[in-house]
Amino acid sequence: MKHDDDMINKEQKKRKSLKILLIILIILAIIIGGGYIATNVYIDGKLGKINFENITGNTEELGINNENKENEMAKYRNIALLGLDSRYDTYDTDYRTDCIMVASINEDTHDVQLYSIYRDTYVQMDSNDGTTKMDKINHAYYGGVQNTLKTINTNLDLNITEYVIVDFDAVIDLVDSVGGIDINIDSEEIKYINNYIKDVTKVTGKKANQITKTGTQHLNGVQAVSYCRIRYTSGWDYKRTERMREVLEKVVSQIKHCSIGEINNLLDIMLPKIRTNITGKEIKAFIPQALSFNIKSSFGWPYKTVGVTLGGQFYGPAATLESNVKKLHREVYGQTDYEVPQSVKDISDKIVKTTGVKE
Repeated sequence: MKHDDDMINKEQKKRKSLKILLIILIILAIIIGGGYIATNVYIDGKLGKINFENITGNTEELGINNENKENEMAKYRNIALLGLDSRYDTYDTDYRTDCIMVASINEDTHDVQLYSIYRDTYVQMDSNDGTTKMDKINHAYYGGVQNTLKTINTNLDLNITEYVIVDFDAVIDLVDSVGGIDINIDSEEIKYINNYIKDVTKVTGKKANQITKTGTQHLNGVQAVSYCRIRYTSGWDYKRTERMREVLEKVVSQIKHCSIGEINNLLDIMLPKIRTNITGKEIKAFIPQALSFNIKSSFGWPYKTVGVTLGGQFYGPAATLESNVKKLHREVYGQTDYEVPQSVKDISDKIVKTTGVKE
């Protein structure tokens, strides 16, 4: 069963995704801003390729604190950007969200802050039988995307109702569509990247050469995804999320130099690989904002975490959940007088009791 964490070479199953929605918005904004073929028919035709799948709009079922409808959080549009560890171009719940990111968009200023939630973060979530349990946050997807959003909202006191999902194959095609990217490979990374390249080529059937030397290398899609998957170097999973953000920045830089024909081809390849509950109409209305997006920061959360082993499994609890949530709301959402709700305090106390991890 794919649920079993002890499957052969479990570390080689990690599939990384990036902030695909923002990339698509940037691409479409370039088309519109440059005056290229920007007809409604053209845009509607492109957006119609995206896979739309709705979820509940009930805030309670999504774990949203009612106060977040009225306080400073109300002006932020938070979108969950999820990457599955799927090998088979499917989005069923046998897989995990090994990449979890949040795009927080201030709708007044158009400032955007992006942050990754580390996959091993120890949190409370719903089980499929209706009970609650403590587990890695990337396991929440076993209960579906709605359970993932509820888990994030419940533990981080957020108001997320929207999501975008892709699997790792989409990232391969994205990088290949822009002609590859230049990445500096250091001596630690080269020890691991070739094993990942071998695994990705086997799974996808797509070819890539081994990396034979350190320094700046021009990577194709398979090689770039393999670079994103490297985990066992200094910085561990935290460094891995930095690699993922680096790949995104390189891709966006390459897009700016693509011809209209290349951009059109990129959209045709990428859009069918996306699943979201954001409608084409909503995305189209959102496009003009992308022209004025100001990405202020990109970081990993929790700010402070400590690795522990429980029952033979590695977890990364926040130190503590309460203090990390408080810092997030104050620094990202400008809630200077923010205090975590009792529900988050209770979860935080439970994590401390279970793991022994304190500030």
